[in-house]
Amino acid sequence: MTILHILSRTKLYWGLIAIFLIGVLGSPISSKGNNIFLSYGNLLDVLRQVSTTGLIATGMTAVIITGGIDLSVGSLMAICTVVCAMLLTVPGVTPAVVVGVPTVAVAALCLGILVTRFILLNIEKSRAGPQATHDIRLDSVRGLVTPGIVGVILCSLVLWFLLPQVGSKFGVLGVLLVAPCVGLLFGALNGFIIVAGRLQPFIVTLAMMVTALGIARLTAGQNNAVLPVYTGSNATADFEMLRSLVFGVIPMPGLFFLGAILIYGAVLRFTPFGRYVYAIGGNEEAARLSGIAAGRVKIATYAVSGLLAGIAAVLYVAQYRQGKPDAGAGLELDAIAAVVIGGTSLMGGRGSLIGTFCGVLIFGLLSNILQLHNINSNLQLVLKGMIIIGTVLVQERNAGDLLFYLRLPGGQAHKETAATKRPSQETASLNVGGNKK
Repeated sequence: MTILHILSRTKLYWGLIAIFLIGVLGSPISSKGNNIFLSYGNLLDVLRQVSTTGLIATGMTAVIITGGIDLSVGSLMAICTVVCAMLLTVPGVTPAVVVGVPTVAVAALCLGILVTRFILLNIEKSRAGPQATHDIRLDSVRGLVTPGIVGVILCSLVLWFLLPQVGSKFGVLGVLLVAPCVGLLFGALNGFIIVAGRLQPFIVTLAMMVTALGIARLTAGQNNAVLPVYTGSNATADFEMLRSLVFGVIPMPGLFFLGAILIYGAVLRFTPFGRYVYAIGGNEEAARLSGIAAGRVKIATYAVSGLLAGIAAVLYVAQYRQGKPDAGAGLELDAIAAVVIGGTSLMGGRGSLIGTFCGVLIFGLLSNILQLHNINSNLQLVLKGMIIIGTVLVQERNAGDLLFYLRLPGGQAHKETAATKRPSQETASLNVGGNKK
C-alpha cells in the first residue's frame, strides 16, 4: 500500500487534525497568557454544542447509507422539545400527555411483540441447525399469543409508571421515555409511508417536516412561542443532571452522543442489520432479490432517526431551559452537512459513523474557531458553505474535474490520467468479451 493510498484512506482524519491545528495556532490568548482554544472549558463547550447535532447526524447516517434522506428531524426534535417542556412544567391532562402517553404505550406493545418474536425465532433456528433448508416459521402460540402477552405486560408496566405522573409533573425518566418515543413514532411513520407508498424520501420527509411543525405549534398553544423550564422552580430539580458534568469530566449531552455513536456504530458494523443497510444502499433491488426485507430495514432506520431526534430534544430542553416549536429549525441541514463531510455518500451504500463523528467535530471546531475570532455570523455561513462544497469535492474525488473545467493547474493532469485509463478499461472489457466467446 503506497503512502498516497494511505493518505487518501485517512484524509478525513487529516482534515480533522488540520482544523484542530488551525484552532490552536490561530487561537486568541487570554489575559493570563493561556491558549483559549485549548482550554478545557472551551473544548467541553464544543462537545456540548455538537451533541444535539451529533445525535441527529448519527441517525441520519444510516438513513443516507440506505439511499434515503430525512428532512423532518429538525421538526421532530421541535415537537419533542414542546412535549418534554410541557410534561415537566404543566400538571394534569395536557396536549403533551395526549400525544406522548399513548405513543409510549403503542411503542412498548410493539417492542414487546417484536423482541419476543425475534428471540423465539432465533431459538427455533438454533434448534433446526445450519443444515435446515426451509424457512423457519413459528406456530400460532409462539408467533402470536406469546409475543402479544409479553407486549401487553410491557405496555401495562409503562402505563403503571407514567400515569401517576400525569396528575403532578413528569420526572427525568418520564420525559426520557416519552419524548424519544414520540420521535420514534413519527420516524417510523416516515419509513412506512416511503415503503408502502413507494414515494421518494425527499417528498415524504419534507411533508412530515411541515406537518410536525404544525403539530408542535398546536401542542404548545397559540400563545406559547416558548415554554420555559426552570429546574427547581416550575420543573423537578433532578432535570439539572442532564446538563451537568459526569464525574466533573464530560458533559452529559456529550456522553449521550458518544454512546449513540458507539452503539449504533457497532450495530452497523457487526450485525446482519448493518449489512442489510449497506446492501440496500448499494443496490436495493438486488438486496430484495437476495431475501433481505428491505422495507422493514428502511422503516427501522427512519424510526431510529426519529428516536435519536427525541433524545436530542430532551438534551436541548435541559441545556437551553426551554421548549419551542421552532427549536430544530435548520438543524436537519447541519446534520446532513456533518454526515456528508464525514464521507457518507448521498447516493447510498457508503459511509460510517466514525466518519460522521469526525464530520460533526470538524463542523463544531470550525464554528468555535470563527466565534473565538468574532467573525460576523453571516460570513460564518458563507465560509461553512464553501468548506462543505470543498470537502464533498475531495470526498467524491471530483476536484480534478472542477479544476479542468476552470482551466486551473492540476486539472489537465487529472484529465490526461482519466483519458489514459479509459482505453485500457475498454481493452480489458473487449478481452473479457473475447474470453467469454
